[in-house]
Amino acid sequence: MAGQQVVDWAGSDRPGVRAGAAPEMAVRMVGALLALAIAAVHVADQGGISSFASPDWIGWGYRLIEVGGVLTAVLLLIPWTAWLGWAASLLLGLGPLIGYVASRSIGVPGDHGDVGDWGYWVGTVSLVIEAALIVLGVTMLMAYRQRSRHPLVVGRLGQLAKPGSS
Repeated sequence: MAGQQVVDWAGSDRPGVRAGAAPEMAVRMVGALLALAIAAVHVADQGGISSFASPDWIGWGYRLIEVGGVLTAVLLLIPWTAWLGWAASLLLGLGPLIGYVASRSIGVPGDHGDVGDWGYWVGTVSLVIEAALIVLGVTMLMAYRQRSRHPLVVGRLGQLAKPGSS
């Protein structure tokens, strides 16, 4: 292993230095739990699974978020679809976040009663969870992109070497 250089996922090229990172499965599990939390918050906001928000288009939007949360969690837990799960996590986080901000600032068709109601605690919890999922999704997609650009271990002549080989 003498003369080899270890490159971490962030692209560091300092010899013998490897950044500490959480195991990928643990990070995907956190992402899946955040996706399920977004779905749960929207079920609670509607008043349960059997309830339907008014107007109908908002109720269907909630259902889309709830189903999307479960599907995103499944995609994140399947190893070969993790990058797709992180892309879905961005949509799952951004959609409701933009909808909430729009409903509280300019209003949305059929529901102008929420304009200015920024103190709604369920909405605040949802915003925090959505923001966390967005940050995690962007970070993981950037890590996948960086990982595809930089090999993990570079041999003496710049050739790829398997970890543990000399």
